[in-house]
Amino acid sequence: MAAAPRRLLVVWHSFTGATEAMVEALLNGARASAGDAVQVVALRAAEANADDVLGADAVVFATPETLASMSGAMKDSFDRSYYPLLGRCEGKPYALLVCAGSDGQPTIAQLRRVALGLRLKEVAEPLLVCTQAQTAEAILAAKAVPESELAKGRELGGLLAAGLELGVF
Repeated sequence: MAAAPRRLLVVWHSFTGATEAMVEALLNGARASAGDAVQVVALRAAEANADDVLGADAVVFATPETLASMSGAMKDSFDRSYYPLLGRCEGKPYALLVCAGSDGQPTIAQLRRVALGLRLKEVAEPLLVCTQAQTAEAILAAKAVPESELAKGRELGGLLAAGLELGVF
């Protein structure tokens, strides 16, 4: 009997399409890298729960930066799942994807702090995409992510899927 495929879960939220485009790139990279050896699943933050995280072999948290913080939907996801996860997912591999206007570091720090509390294991440097949106109009506008950034998303997805497939993490 063949072993069940490893499972990569992406929990994500997007306001203007940049994070969603990066998630799609990550998913495409993961699927291209591991084929059927890794089950790749994406859930919106509003839908994801502790059981989804527990059922995954690795997790990516993808969010836009909103007022120097993760999005409210991502925070809500953590609010609903943090205590049910506490003490149950130590060492689970994770990675971060943040789309920001110009900084992103406060959001990365905040997400890392949550992951530290859960004792997750960071297996890749956070992927940060800066859109350079600085006005209200630019911040709220639909985003087109440059191919160079999408390529980084595909690369991260491929890395994570390969790591799962090979048992590296």
